[in-house]
Amino acid sequence: MWNLSFIKEEDFINHIKATIEKYGEKLESYDLKRFNKNIIDPIKLIFDKTVYQSSWEEIVSNEIFRQRDKSNNNDIGYFHQRIFQYIKNCHVPPNGEEGGWDVIYKNPNGIEIPNAGTVHTVYVEMKNKHNTMNSASAGKTFIKMQNQLLNDDDCACFLVEAIAQHSQNIKWETTVDKKKVGHKLIRRVSLDQFYALVTGQEDAFYQVCMILPSVIEKAVKEFEGTIVPHDTVIDELRELACKQDIKSENLSIAMAVYMLGFGNYIGFSK
Repeated sequence: MWNLSFIKEEDFINHIKATIEKYGEKLESYDLKRFNKNIIDPIKLIFDKTVYQSSWEEIVSNEIFRQRDKSNNNDIGYFHQRIFQYIKNCHVPPNGEEGGWDVIYKNPNGIEIPNAGTVHTVYVEMKNKHNTMNSASAGKTFIKMQNQLLNDDDCACFLVEAIAQHSQNIKWETTVDKKKVGHKLIRRVSLDQFYALVTGQEDAFYQVCMILPSVIEKAVKEFEGTIVPHDTVIDELRELACKQDIKSENLSIAMAVYMLGFGNYIGFSK
């Protein structure tokens, strides 16, 4: 039974599948060549393995995960942003269009802004985490929002953070040209509060989170195993280790790892 009243089941499932598909080439299997595409740091791997008391399988798997994860945040940003295209009164502009806003929320009945009255449009800039903007980026975003308020006196601008420090809908204060600035219609809003505002349901984001694991699992199964990677890095490292004239298995694999980064260094090249 579908319990989310603010989004259709079909739309939600299709959005989950589209997000999974965005993972794209990151779901491709890793062989040794791809693993070492940007040349790994063998010294770091040796330290990590020893200090964390990990097996070679674990440390290689962790490194592969790290490499995949580096660009996955963009895909999750896609999930957070584009889900709002299925929610009433929300519009997600194509990338770079309509002012470059991530989400535009319009409500003809009015949108109550804490301590700032009522507006009919909210322009949204979304961020995955509260600490992803440096001061220059924050200043640029604030100025963009100021300009929007100058052009439209019936709107508010939100910086919506998926991972915020607190559940909040507060006046955003930041620094522009070394001066502290703020405006009651430019706000810093956590994702749960934004969901609550646009859906009219206080725990809407909680509801999404509760149903998300089962829907993702179902969606992955529908891909019929085509997205499950089969990494061969550890097997290839073991093959290289067997060619080393070293009795210790641990050291022979370590030498195979060293060769990835130091293969043409003095001593290793022999």
